[in-house]
Amino acid sequence: MSRSRLLKFPTEPLEISGNETFSELLDGMRLTAFQGRKLAEVADIWTKMLKKKNCVIWLGLAGALVPAGLRRVIAYLIRRRMIDVLVSTGANLYHDCFEARGGQHYLGSSSANDLQLRKQRIDRIYDVLVDEKAFYKTDNWIESRFCPYLSDNVLYSSRETLRLLGKILKENCREKKSILIDAYKSNVPIFCPALGDSALGFSIMFANRKRGRKIVIDSLKDVDESSRITEKARMTGVVYLGGGVPKNFIQQTAVIASYQARHDRSHNLAVQITADVPFWGGLSGCTFEEALSWGKISRNAPTATCYADITIALPIIVHTLAERFKKLKRNVPLFNWESNGLTISYNHLKL
Repeated sequence: MSRSRLLKFPTEPLEISGNETFSELLDGMRLTAFQGRKLAEVADIWTKMLKKKNCVIWLGLAGALVPAGLRRVIAYLIRRRMIDVLVSTGANLYHDCFEARGGQHYLGSSSANDLQLRKQRIDRIYDVLVDEKAFYKTDNWIESRFCPYLSDNVLYSSRETLRLLGKILKENCREKKSILIDAYKSNVPIFCPALGDSALGFSIMFANRKRGRKIVIDSLKDVDESSRITEKARMTGVVYLGGGVPKNFIQQTAVIASYQARHDRSHNLAVQITADVPFWGGLSGCTFEEALSWGKISRNAPTATCYADITIALPIIVHTLAERFKKLKRNVPLFNWESNGLTISYNHLKL
């Protein structure tokens, strides 16, 4: 690249008047550097996803973001259809269920005396505290009150299980702003490929162990259903909050869909916010360039990675999207699950 092209775009010092909106703030940060610029780029590419015609937007949710206070932020994204499919850890969905039923997380300290907390049956998530006895009540509710809605010897995907859980919570809880409840009301599928790696999963297991049930959550059905979404979608965008299983699960849908469709079904737009770095080789810090080598991300995909604490970055980005799309007009994908697979239609909505 020539010298003149390399020196074409100067940075611009960020101006603060005290009257900026979040969107205006990120517009200014777009011409700064480091993770400030990347934060603006993430918001810009997510904006492009929302403006694309017939784009299915995946969200990967990892880390203890619900206990950290971001439950209603995620629910807002679902309600406004700023995402179309959610893949989450089991823990985040369990904590959402816990709070939807009236449970609370408490402000604590990262320097708390954990031996003393253990004696008092108080669990700690960095600087958040939870009453373990309150957890037990939710565990028992899942086992004794929710599991009766599941039939024995039926192969359920996590999507089917979590949709039913959202329905039951909606009918039985005062709280209405919930990831599970809003996903049920908005027909947004939720996948939890590691459902057993959570209190939500082991509470269902206890129904089998203690009550003689034979409830089956089929993880391979999850793989089949999720890959069909990417295979059938006209275009896909991905948003990763953290990494882990949700990130890989969404990425592998592109690989499987490409095998099945016999042509490239790599994701078309991609952003991620992570605190992990790539040089340890772990997926949570994996770059989109590396994903390109696997066919998980399209070679022409606009991408942005912001290395930041999600609890700081996500509220700023979502507030920015809310300002940019006070009236969001999208062709929202409608997923029609049938005995022979999946069809996707698109409904033009004002949200």
